[in-house]
Amino acid sequence: MIERFKPYWLHAYLLTYLPFLLLADSRITALWQQWLLGALTFVVLYLAAMRAPKEQRVQVWVCVAVATGFEIFGSLIWGVYRYRLHNVPLFVPPGHGLVYLFGLLAASTPVVQQYGRRVAYFILGCAGLWALLGLTLLPAINGRFDVQGALCLPVFAWFILRSPRWALFAGIFIATGALEIVGTSLGNWYWVPVAPWTHVPSGNPPSVIVGGYCVIDASVLMAMKSYRWGLNTMTMRIASTITPIAWPSVWPRRASWVKAAEEVSPASTSLI
Repeated sequence: MIERFKPYWLHAYLLTYLPFLLLADSRITALWQQWLLGALTFVVLYLAAMRAPKEQRVQVWVCVAVATGFEIFGSLIWGVYRYRLHNVPLFVPPGHGLVYLFGLLAASTPVVQQYGRRVAYFILGCAGLWALLGLTLLPAINGRFDVQGALCLPVFAWFILRSPRWALFAGIFIATGALEIVGTSLGNWYWVPVAPWTHVPSGNPPSVIVGGYCVIDASVLMAMKSYRWGLNTMTMRIASTITPIAWPSVWPRRASWVKAAEEVSPASTSLI
């Protein structure tokens, strides 16, 4: 029985650490305590990412940088959601990295390898049900009409059905859904009832906000491709400016020496 769950130990660890992190953040009162949680989460991300291949580790850290930009825009500029201390907590960027790593490692799990696309259809069905409830039953319970979550559903559906990285998005949906429910329940952050600028009603949390992670993933891949293109371009330009070195004229003379030696002792050269 234990052997069957062994491939999922890192997923279980991340789904355990992150809620406890949010619980600790909901209890702190000083900013320096939140910084300590952030430093701890960076260490956890570094150790967890060591379990992934190098290419995936690079993607994880690029995701941290890209997601930080999205957080600054979404929370501090747009204001569609707010954190408890009216900042972007230091643990949030590495938290995005942990969620991204959770999704990356999902592709190698036995359930994905055994059932394939059926996993994607099941996850998409759960997302569709959540979006439907956000427009029907949940408004009667929490007073939130979740149009924003429903608008994210087509984005998520496109990536889960058309992208070769569908397992990544399926895994991120699980991690993001759990964290959004825990984070908004504990008061770590909250989504405003009506989004600024667009005036779209939102749930707390929006149902299929994982659609935003699809955009983040696309941004990560674009950033990596741009970096590689820039690196290759720079390398080619540097190589084109290097003047070929003219070898000393001693080399032709050396070749003649070798040829003369071969003519003198053919027997010895045949043994080489």
